[in-house]
Amino acid sequence: MDIVLETDQLGKRYGRAWALRDCSLRLPVGRVAALVGPNGAGKSTLLHLAVGLLRPDAGAVRVFGRTPYNDIAVLSEVGFVAQDTPLYRDFTADEMFTMGAKLNRRFDTALAHRRLAQIGIPRDKPVGKLSGGQRAQVALALAMAKRPQLLLLDEPVASIDPLARREFLQALMGVVAETGTTVLLSSHILADLERTCDYLVVLHASQVKLVGDVSALLAEHRQLVGSRDGGPLPAGVAQVVRAEHTDRQSTLLVRTNAPLRDPAWKAYDVTLEDLILAYLGDGDSRPRAGWEVPA
Repeated sequence: MDIVLETDQLGKRYGRAWALRDCSLRLPVGRVAALVGPNGAGKSTLLHLAVGLLRPDAGAVRVFGRTPYNDIAVLSEVGFVAQDTPLYRDFTADEMFTMGAKLNRRFDTALAHRRLAQIGIPRDKPVGKLSGGQRAQVALALAMAKRPQLLLLDEPVASIDPLARREFLQALMGVVAETGTTVLLSSHILADLERTCDYLVVLHASQVKLVGDVSALLAEHRQLVGSRDGGPLPAGVAQVVRAEHTDRQSTLLVRTNAPLRDPAWKAYDVTLEDLILAYLGDGDSRPRAGWEVPA
């Protein structure tokens, strides 16, 4: 399996506070990956480390097997759209594309023109006079015209309306289908991620809590509902991720390593939103009296 982005115990510190710590993950080629976490979890820091804008204080980050800092061969294969979609506001889209062509040897101006034509964005209007959604589309077209092997997107749709957000994601998926680019997309909007992403990275408290193929992760997690004093957990439970209790009932989200068959517990499939919120939450996952995670 080819790995596009790999981190090993990666850490970045600002003063005494760690913005990212002990971050280890591997992103396979060809995936559209969701990078999820609350504000301050380290998402932007991870992306800035991956494009060489920051240097780590611990561990290592590799892109295409190499360190990205000042490596033109690596950086020429990476596209990055930052959270505030920074563009020269007095430039038109055409002027932005002209600059892109002068700075990137494989810049595909025809692709950039085609992307904007498909969604009706004028190329002769100053970028600063476009809507937020249109500016995000210009930034995406600029990044994709670079023909990158890896595209990093830091909350690119956070400030735009739902219709513009959907158009942006449709454009993204069209470009991915056309080019085969690997994508790492940071977002808080779980419904968007569920529609577009097939790989998941969950960051919480500056650390990676979960990483892997979305289908595989959903298949190995279940929600269990049983009596508050329902006795031992079923065989096949490897980890209690989150637990919620009422006076009479316990609801658990668990990670499994085998089918769950126990009449004392009802097992249900989980959604991507269930999974993400469980790993981001601070709910009680400690065993109650009578619980035992089977060996």
